[in-house]
Amino acid sequence: SAIFNFQSLLTVILLLICTCAYIRSLAPSLLDRNKTGLLGIFWKCARIGKCL
Repeated sequence: SAIFNFQSLLTVILLLICTCAYIRSLAPSLLDRNKTGLLGIFWKCARIGKCL
């Protein structure tokens, strides 16, 4: 249902970015080993969160 509401979709994306950045600050090796592929999305979100 968050896909159809822009504000909810934006909230979900921001939560994903913040969560990935927090997980990377606790355990960097967990996200750094998956830089490519489907799990690379989480690494990219962590990089965006670090810059923000």
